[in-house]
Amino acid sequence: MPESPDTNLEKIKKKGKENLKLGGAELSKYEEEPIAFGLKAIIAYIRLDEKIQDSDFVEQAFKVPGASSVEIIDYRRAVE
Repeated sequence: MPESPDTNLEKIKKKGKENLKLGGAELSKYEEEPIAFGLKAIIAYIRLDEKIQDSDFVEQAFKVPGASSVEIIDYRRAVE
């Protein structure tokens, strides 16, 4: 969730993607979800190797300037 409607979402997305890559995760895609009063949440779809047991780094990857909060809203095992 960005700090304000004026926050540059692209900067948050870019920095989050860079941080995820450092932790061994892969960004699949981003979506923007309108919340209220012009505020949009960033929804990130991330692929994480099962060998990585701790998902806390995903939240940490998006704690960047301009982001007010980070929350994992769905976590599931991928079947291939």
